[in-house]
Amino acid sequence: MSADLSIRKEHRMSKTKERIHDSNLRYKQGLGQNFIYDEDLLAALVASSEITKDDDVLEIGPGAGSMTKYLCDAAHHVLSIELDERLIPLLTAFLAERDNFTLVQGDVMTLNLADVTKDLRKPLSVVANIPYYITTPLLTMLLASPIPIQRMALMVQKEVADKVLAQPGDDGWGMLSVRSQFYCDPYLAMDVPAKCFTPVPKVDSAFIVLPWRETPAVQVQEEADFFRVAQAAFALRRKTMTNGLCAAFHMERADAASLMQTAGLDERIRGEKLTLAEFARLADAFTAWKAKQA
Repeated sequence: MSADLSIRKEHRMSKTKERIHDSNLRYKQGLGQNFIYDEDLLAALVASSEITKDDDVLEIGPGAGSMTKYLCDAAHHVLSIELDERLIPLLTAFLAERDNFTLVQGDVMTLNLADVTKDLRKPLSVVANIPYYITTPLLTMLLASPIPIQRMALMVQKEVADKVLAQPGDDGWGMLSVRSQFYCDPYLAMDVPAKCFTPVPKVDSAFIVLPWRETPAVQVQEEADFFRVAQAAFALRRKTMTNGLCAAFHMERADAASLMQTAGLDERIRGEKLTLAEFARLADAFTAWKAKQA
């Protein structure tokens, strides 16, 4: 379901760029502002997000509203959260005629999203052009959010996309991979070169879609223990999982070896080689061991 995007030399540019220019608004590097003005690309991104008229959308970082208008066309309702207060008048004027659009000014990392989205249909679809500096914290927050989400369609740094999509043993395989693939079934929608943004960032991006699983990828007794065990694996990369257990949970090596054996794992295997299913077996063994220590 992935595709590379072929960028034409002649772009069909939106009037949004003209509005930004006319407003004398300068891009804030500190907010990671990199906007897309290519109408063909914007339409392709929204199409690949698989939004329908039955969906209510939470858009994070609408910027000047270039993608927002396409989301309004595709969705039942769009609620956009924008941090930069300078953009609020621009967005309000641009989308004034849209009766299925709501704008909230604030920081998505500190807002009470349950309260902000209380009037939206659930489960939500989340669409975001995420500033690079908050990509991992925001994605981690959304994955742990109590708000029902059916899918996320995210513009992220290519390196982050590689981590989300990584497989066991890959250099990028880590906690972001585990969390993303535990709850979602992510895939690459398209690669987006740096030249597609204004101003041009130093790195390429990718648009990834994360459909939420009806049930987690693996069944575990305690989700918290599953993530604790995975964290132990990646805290000591290139060390054995047995050593990771000893270091993370202050257990005797014999106990750690016993857990590995119970989970059907070679005690010499490195933690970053484990699959979700293997983490699940080890987590359940850890949960049982922990109960005996109480």
